[in-house]
Amino acid sequence: MSVHLEREIDKIKKRVLSLSAIVEDQLQMSVRAMLDRDEELARTIRERDAEIDQLEIEVEEECLKTLALYQPVAIDLRLIVAVLKINNDLERIGDLAVNIARKARRLAVLPAIENPFDLSGMAEKTQAMLRDSIDALVNMDVALAGDVCGRDDEIDAMKREIRRTSEAMIGREPEHVAAILNLMAASRNLERVADLATNIAEDVIYMVEGKIVRHGEGE
Repeated sequence: MSVHLEREIDKIKKRVLSLSAIVEDQLQMSVRAMLDRDEELARTIRERDAEIDQLEIEVEEECLKTLALYQPVAIDLRLIVAVLKINNDLERIGDLAVNIARKARRLAVLPAIENPFDLSGMAEKTQAMLRDSIDALVNMDVALAGDVCGRDDEIDAMKREIRRTSEAMIGREPEHVAAILNLMAASRNLERVADLATNIAEDVIYMVEGKIVRHGEGE
């Protein structure tokens, strides 16, 4: 690897890690706003979304510039291709955090209800998947990436259980239908975050080993 290419790749890594840190923070705050019914915190999440969008553009431009100028091969090429995909997934997670914050703002002005399902536990597991997928990227840790992929089924099962519980609760407590629907929508957003964290982990495996594991390929 040339010195110039090495510098560009280091710059790309630093930018995508800056983006991932902000996205992780946004997701954590959106969940807290939802669980604490904190309308003010939810509003700040929407205001920070433009920062994520701008960083996503900068990472993409840096990757494309490096591809054009240095024509990297082998693992360097795979890294840049993986970062382009991860960059997009992180921006989408940022959007999902905004969606959760929007639900939190709606929930904050509705009559309080006792949460009948483990949305907090689902959020913790989802955030751990995202955190570990980023750690796998930083450390190029294929084993950790594989572990993240294996946890996605648990989140899917939790979302299905939340939906079943919500539908039953709507029948019993129609006066709380708006609050229940917002909580159920937040669980769908969390499940989608888990899917995107799995995508990131799969891209780490591709970057390190050149294996495409999505849809069971390369296993």
